[in-house]
Order: sequence, then structure tokens, then C-alpha cells
Amino acid sequence: MTREATTSRAEDTAAHAPDRTAARLAELESRRMRAVAPGGARRRGLLGARERIERLLDAGSFTETGLFVRAHRAGDGARRPYGDGVVTGHGTVDGRTVCVFAQDSTVFGGSMGESFGEKTVALMDLALKIGCPVVGLNDGGGARIQEGVASLALYAELVRRNVRASGVVPQISVVLGPCAGGAAYSPAITDLTVMVDGASHMFVTGPDVIEAVTGERTSAEELGGARTSNTVNGNAHFLAADEEDALDTVRDLLSYLPANNLERPPEYAPGCARDGAWLDEVVPDRPDQAYDMRDVLHTVVDDGELLEVQALFAPNIICALARVEGRSVGVVANQPLHAAGVLDIDASEKAARFVRFCDAFGIPLLTFADVPGYLSGVRQEQAGIIRRGAKLLYAYAEATVPKVTVVVRKAYGGGYAVMGSKHLGADVNLAWPTARIAVMGAEGAVGILHRRELAAAADPQALRARLVAAYESTHGTPYLAAERGYIDAVIAPRETREQVCRALRTLRGKRAPMPERRHGNIPL
Repeated sequence: MTREATTSRAEDTAAHAPDRTAARLAELESRRMRAVAPGGARRRGLLGARERIERLLDAGSFTETGLFVRAHRAGDGARRPYGDGVVTGHGTVDGRTVCVFAQDSTVFGGSMGESFGEKTVALMDLALKIGCPVVGLNDGGGARIQEGVASLALYAELVRRNVRASGVVPQISVVLGPCAGGAAYSPAITDLTVMVDGASHMFVTGPDVIEAVTGERTSAEELGGARTSNTVNGNAHFLAADEEDALDTVRDLLSYLPANNLERPPEYAPGCARDGAWLDEVVPDRPDQAYDMRDVLHTVVDDGELLEVQALFAPNIICALARVEGRSVGVVANQPLHAAGVLDIDASEKAARFVRFCDAFGIPLLTFADVPGYLSGVRQEQAGIIRRGAKLLYAYAEATVPKVTVVVRKAYGGGYAVMGSKHLGADVNLAWPTARIAVMGAEGAVGILHRRELAAAADPQALRARLVAAYESTHGTPYLAAERGYIDAVIAPRETREQVCRALRTLRGKRAPMPERRHGNIPL
């Protein structure tokens, strides 16, 4: 070939290069458009998968992964849509990195197939590598039937990632539609679950199947709707009014949590403190009279703000995230407004899980005790109050984060021991002068200890009154516990915030090495 011919061919190739580049760019743009297009009609009034992610994350921060992933070809040879029904990627919330996936109900009903699962598992692996929270936006129909065992395998792979990430990075599940069958177990393993009132459903077996098998008719809402999951079975932690509220709740939650278990929670400027003088009068004179423990908590934490966890489930105990001097704390408090703040099975399990969550992510625990003890009765005993109530004892004893306890009023029996007592490893224990720390209340104790005297007395009521007063003046005060060092200080209620702040400041550098072991064996 002559030099002239070679030159001519090179010039021709160069002349056509821009055309080929333009064609390739056009093809890329075409594929991108097809990849982000909805697979079908979405439910009326609801956001699409990508719109949900954009609403959750900081504007313009989302980087998508696996955009061009497709389901493996089926025997029919049909071409599968891009994405395979789930959008995955990472972005930021208030400038902090978060991994997020959103199931797309317009593609195969949001059901999990093999490629869908592989994308989600890859995202979980990424979150563990970089140490950031994972948020899952669930809106799917469970396992993809037409992909058979491959779909089931990926559910198991996802749960394994949930377990590996547990206590390492925060995991938050948002249920925005159906979450059925095997799909329900992954949110159950994550740390916190948000559901939307009237729109979310989470159950293992749907109402149609239940009716076919048992003949029992029920609705999806009654079986596993957002309200049922928040109030009856405790499967969910937050009830949102709509999707916007659900995503706002996630953003609020992340503001209290560290990126991973090796980092501290974010710190903010100290919030305002309410005047605590009125706390001197908050506890009623009558021991059986209720008051709202939230009023006490609002006075102690920054700006009076509490983000309650499972607020509608087991309301006899309060679990909440809050801040003290701009730093995150986990608050656990008995609620006298409900069942006198007694510890039953639901309250014990609710608080135990919250205590372990806070401990996993280095969030100090602030406990307020006003508890008559564990709930007695045939139903509770038969349902396992011993085994299930022991979970709270285990959680407090296991926790190594700073632990500060304030005994407000009653602290009787096992309730005294479990609610952040010195004997379970609390670091600073305070009590109000109104605290009553004893095996049981005065009335019950007198009835047992002096039953023969009362039976023989000419005026048993007068004798009972004298004996009750004598018992309360000794065992019904915080001073006997303080004499033994079980209480570090008896304080005026108005001093509570100041004393709590001092204690938490002192404990910031706490170290509590644990024996080397695989893990403990909590009574599940």
C-alpha cells in the first residue's frame, strides 16, 4: 500500500471518528433513559423508587450502582428490563454518606429475583466496607415465583448481610407498600422500621392464603398493617402519616446515629434547657397517683425534644433518642400513666432491644425509674415473663456505654434491679427524695410481715397506718440505698439536668473491656 493510500485511509478514519463517538453517546443516553423509565403504572399518589431516594438524600448527591443490571434471560428468551426492580446506590443525608436501595413496584411488582438480590447484597457489602448506614425502601411482592430457588437463595444472602452488619452500621427499613413472605424477615433483623399509616403491610402469610388454609377471613390492615405493626405486635418502630413523613423520620433518626460502631454519634451545639424548678412538685403525694414521665424527660434533654421509638407499643415504658449538651443519648423510662409503669413482657422486650441498640452504637443510656416491679399473673407467667423479662436484665448488664440512672419514685423488687441499677453496672445512680427503693410497697410489705399482729389487733386499720408509716420512713426512702453506696447522690429534682450533664461529661472516656468470647447467649 502506498504512502498516499495509507494517509487517505487514516484521514477517512479520523473524519468518521466523531460520528462513531456521537452514536455511542446517543446509545448510552438511550439506554440510560430506558433504565430509569418506570416499568409500568405506579400506584396513585405514590412516589417512584428514584423519587423516593431523591427525597431522602441531599439534593444531587445520589450515585446509582447497577443501573444496567438485568435479570437473567428466561427460557422464553424475552429481554428483561434494566435494574430488575430495585434501585441501589449511595448519597448523603446532611452531608453524611448513606447507602440506600429502593424496590421498584413497577417492575415485576418489586419482587426479588436473582439479579435484584445480587444488586442489594452488593450494596450491603459496600456499606460494610466504607462503614455507613443502610436505608432500605421496601415496596415489593416478595420472592419472584418464576425464578424459583434462585430468588429464595438471595433472600437468605440478604439476611446474612443484615446479620453481618448488625451492630456494625445502622440499618433502617422503610416499608412503603407490601412487604410479604420472606421479604418481611430482612426488616425484622434491621435496627429500626418505619411504616406508613394506611399504605404499608408486613406479614409472612397474606389474608388470601390464610383464608384458603384456615377459612378465617381478615384484612391486610388487621393482619399486618402499619397500625397493627406499631401497636399490637411491635414489628415496627415508627408510624408515619405519609411517605414524606416516613422519609423525614429517617433523616431525623440518622442525625442521632453514628456512621458505624467505630465512630461517635454526631455532635451539635448544646440545646436550650427548660426551667426545672417545677420538677420539685411533679411527683404526686399519693403513691398510686399517676403523672406523665414525658414531662420530666422534656425538662432534662436539650430543647425538650424526644424521638420516641415504638411509642405506640408497650406504652408503659418509654424508649427515645434525645440529646444532652448536643450529644446523643438513649432514654429509657417507666411511664406511670400506663399500668403504673409496670414491666410486662412487651415492655421488657421493647426496652431490651433498645438498650442493646444504643450499646452497639456507643450511645449513652439515661434511665428514669418509677417502677412497681414485674407484672404478675397467670397470663404473663404462662407467656414467659421469666425468660422474656430476663432480656432486659441481660441487656443492661451487657451494655458497656455510659449508664446514668435517676430513681424518681417507686423502684420495687426486680424492677429496682433491672432499671439501670448499680448492681447491673450503672456508672452513676441518682435519686430524688421522693424515691421509694424497697422489695415492695409499704402496704404489701406490712400485710405480709405483720399479718398476725393485724389479725389480732383491736383496731387493725390504725395499726396498719402506723406500721405503713414506719416502713415508709425507713425502707420507703432512698437513704438506706445511699448509705450502702447503691445510690451515688440524693438530689433535688430541679438539679436533675445539671447532675445528668455532669455525669455524662465525666463518663465520656469510659472504657469497659469485656471477657473474650464469641458472643453471649441472651434468653431469646
